[in-house]
Amino acid sequence: MKKIVIGMAIGMGLFAGQALAAGDVAAGQAKAAVCAACHGADGIAVIPGYPNLKGQNEQYIVSSINAYKNKERTGGLAAVMQAQASMLSDADVANLAAYYASLK
Repeated sequence: MKKIVIGMAIGMGLFAGQALAAGDVAAGQAKAAVCAACHGADGIAVIPGYPNLKGQNEQYIVSSINAYKNKERTGGLAAVMQAQASMLSDADVANLAAYYASLK
């Protein structure tokens, strides 16, 4: 019984991982226009001290944007990102993350 439970947990984890990476790159590219003002049209920041998003890990981008959205990140210019993130749906976040992760 224990092996069945462990197997099910692993299987569910694999499916959850696939669901997290379900962003639409093209939709993310379209949504990224507003991000370009600070993070650059190609994902390379145009303002010193701002992070480059090009090629960044997809799940990291999702968790970062959600942390701003939930006001869990408060340092530096977090108020700017909190305002931007508050306007994004979960699908928008996934799409943006897929787009920036796709840039190599």
